[in-house]
Amino acid sequence: MEFKDYYTTLGIDRNATQDEVKRAYRKLARKFHPDINKEDSAEQRFKEIGEAYEVLQDTEKRAAYDKFGKDWQAGQDFKPPPDWDNGFEFNGGGYTENDASQFSDFFESLFGAQGRPGAQDPFAGQQARYAGKGQDLHAKIVINLGDSYLGSKQSLTLQRPTVDDSGHVITRPHTLQVSIPRGITEGQQIRLAGQGAEGMGGGTNGDLFLEVAFSKHNFFTHDLRDIMLTLPIAPWEAALGASIQVPTLGGTVELKIPPNSQTGKKMRLKGRGLCSAKLSGDQYVTLAIMVPKPVTEKDTELYNSMKENMSFNPRSHLGVHL
Repeated sequence: MEFKDYYTTLGIDRNATQDEVKRAYRKLARKFHPDINKEDSAEQRFKEIGEAYEVLQDTEKRAAYDKFGKDWQAGQDFKPPPDWDNGFEFNGGGYTENDASQFSDFFESLFGAQGRPGAQDPFAGQQARYAGKGQDLHAKIVINLGDSYLGSKQSLTLQRPTVDDSGHVITRPHTLQVSIPRGITEGQQIRLAGQGAEGMGGGTNGDLFLEVAFSKHNFFTHDLRDIMLTLPIAPWEAALGASIQVPTLGGTVELKIPPNSQTGKKMRLKGRGLCSAKLSGDQYVTLAIMVPKPVTEKDTELYNSMKENMSFNPRSHLGVHL
């Protein structure tokens, strides 16, 4: 996927004011409108101009785009960094006069969720009831699995884009105290009443919805409420059985490995996943037999002895003989 330099598309400097963005768009849109310009390339150029304006006229999208855009050149192979929009507040509003279907894969990969009307806002239909109520805002926060397992209170600083007195887009830090509910899962939201945009004419403030994502763990993965762990074991532990100390989010526990276990065997630790007051998850341990390398001469002799004395054929089910 190619990176798109929206500033180059509109022919403006990265420090352009919002008014300069609007003027540049109007000038180019008139020039390349398909009803006026009959050149073969005019329609595609018109679409590119509209997409660039969709991002740069929106203070939130522009601030997020500027976060990493300065490090890329137009046409370079691009992949959005993981959680690139972490900590940015979006209003979750709809598109401008441009048709969302006209936008590129590059735009969709960055702003697809934020650009859709009412996206991520389960209370969007209720706002009309409150005259002067401020807009609800949305932001993504990244927490670790332990924060969900135990629940926690954190001080978070988000970036709230705005326009300064000179017409430039800037971000202001928005620091708040957040209680992370015990057992919250990735994709769920935390609603902070009154922390959204200010109300108009004495109206109440909007709300702020924090969508939760999990940071990558060194050895745990997750599937909704369940926690997954691949556990390396020695061949003799698998063959003879063993009691092994296994890490969980709540500390180590003892797990009994039954004799004759094989790689891929899955074992459950009940209630060791992400648990809320009403719902609980488990931890699943998948065994992975690790074969030690013969480092010393004695190691090699031991392997040769096993080869000669053990009647074991791992390919017997294929009808292949040793």
